Amino acid sequence: MLIYYITDRTQFAGSEAERRSQLLRTIRSAAAAGVDYIQLREKDLRIRELELLAREVLHLIREEGRSRLLINHRTDVALAVGADGVHLTGTDIFASDARALAAKGCSAPQFLIVVSCHSAQQVRLAEAHGADFAVLAPIFEKANVVKNGIGLEELRRAARKDENPDLRIEAGDTRRTFPVFALGGVYLERAPLCAATGAAGIAGIRLFQQSLDLPALVRSLRPL
Repeated sequence: MLIYYITDRTQFAGSEAERRSQLLRTIRSAAAAGVDYIQLREKDLRIRELELLAREVLHLIREEGRSRLLINHRTDVALAVGADGVHLTGTDIFASDARALAAKGCSAPQFLIVVSCHSAQQVRLAEAHGADFAVLAPIFEKANVVKNGIGLEELRRAARKDENPDLRIEAGDTRRTFPVFALGGVYLERAPLCAATGAAGIAGIRLFQQSLDLPALVRSLRPL
């Protein structure tokens, strides 16, 4: 089970300085615990502020472990700071366009492009445009949010749990499965349900930011 932490410093208490400090502590702990992906999703920051924070976060992550940093929405910032990739929202450019920008920016070929999706159909579109994986949400209803979850069956369809893999024409190789991460109302007790649908990983904000023991949380999720 892959693990994907999405940041939101506004969920922490205190002044802006205190929230930023808590965010950096949580990111450090997540990286040290072995979280696979960390998405910097501080949507209210101006571009320059986001770039400065991203550089600090990237340095911290490189010190602590092997987590990969994704920047929310801003492909330009991700390329400028040398992040591992970008997380595109539903209103952003297509993954294929982001890939073209990365190529022009002389980015390393492993630059990751992740897309937020809200249905299995959107997941297939993201795959067709060359995304590396998708984050599907909301799987479950979220606390304090009046929005129904799309459910485990939609997650199963997106992950193609019950489909046989197609065969590649080229080299007769087997096509890799397109990874789908489950997001939205996913807490530890629900993680096995998501894993059973074929989801490649679990994504969350509160799941990680409200954890009292991130290393223990990661150890619990990893074997799923």
